Amino acid sequence: MSEHVIRYDATHIEVLEGWEAIRRRPGMYVGSTGERGLHQLVFEAVDRAVNDVLADRAGGTVDVILTADGGVRVADDGPGLPVESADDTGDSGLEAVLTRMHAGARPGGRRAVDAGLFGLGLCVTNALSSSLTAEVRREGVRWVQEYARGVAVAPPTAAGAATGSGTSIAFRPDADVFGTVRCSFTALAERFRELAFLNRGLGISLTDERGPSGARSEHLRYPGEVRDFVAFLDAGAETAVHPDIVGIEQEDARMEGVIEVALRWSHSHEERVRGFANSRPTPEGGTHTAGFRDGVAAAVNAHARQRRLLAASDPDLSADRICAGLTAVVSVKLDHPEFHGATRGVLGGAAVRACVGEAVREHLGAWLAGHPEQAAAVVGRIVRD
Repeated sequence: MSEHVIRYDATHIEVLEGWEAIRRRPGMYVGSTGERGLHQLVFEAVDRAVNDVLADRAGGTVDVILTADGGVRVADDGPGLPVESADDTGDSGLEAVLTRMHAGARPGGRRAVDAGLFGLGLCVTNALSSSLTAEVRREGVRWVQEYARGVAVAPPTAAGAATGSGTSIAFRPDADVFGTVRCSFTALAERFRELAFLNRGLGISLTDERGPSGARSEHLRYPGEVRDFVAFLDAGAETAVHPDIVGIEQEDARMEGVIEVALRWSHSHEERVRGFANSRPTPEGGTHTAGFRDGVAAAVNAHARQRRLLAASDPDLSADRICAGLTAVVSVKLDHPEFHGATRGVLGGAAVRACVGEAVREHLGAWLAGHPEQAAAVVGRIVRD
């Protein structure tokens, strides 16, 4: 054993906070230092913008621009971030949002859109950008503040008069942190399309100015919400078994939230059920998608027995068999969502499964009874297969 004594005391403890901690271990905050983490910077900025818009009014617009110089600009027509002092630190509300974790106004409860990886907020985008410029239009004044790698260059400065209101965040992802600083238009558009489908009245535009042949844009706004989502997912599928998309929208106090479901069967044998909780994808499912399958199976089996398509001695059709060829979007918006795991890919909450299952069973059962020709096509196909 070495005779050298290693002294360990409080002086050896290193405490990292705020931007310094994020820059030291970026993968812990955005998932990776590759393309996935790069896109997360954009999602954190869009999360803030969407929530500002939704908190201000029912509808609004968020514009995302991939600029020719390799930067990203996210602008909204919300109320504009506050520039007055937020607390006894003397920092403005704008500075608090840009430098502190979990800071920022949200519409609250079921109206909040959850797009960030861990809900840490815009400070992550700021810390992992080589430069960031915030512009706020609020109460007739335009305010500007610049940052370099998460540190304010100067306090917010009044830069003249402004019309309307809103916030613009322009940033350049730090090439010293990320293996690539070129965002994928396709990947960003896919996520923004989901947000637009899931929030009626919300408009999101994505513009790419980096191409040699000029800019390309997508403007996303869908008044039909989840019904439009299913129609989009079904666009490349085989012929639909029935023309109507079944839609369900119901509030349930037992789960303190709202259920929004749309579904349609096609002649494919692939099951495509997309689950979301507070507009956040749940790729590993959870109680909302489990409840959906419970409800679909119960409604179809009840209808099949009522129409004598199953004999009394026949076992119930399994959920796997019933859901083959089904395209569906299952969205719940909860006051207090419970996720399993740090990355929040699975939704919990026992009440959610029971409430979604009951709503789907009742509404789908009523639709099957009220549309006998379409119901015969759906149930007949399932029984024959």
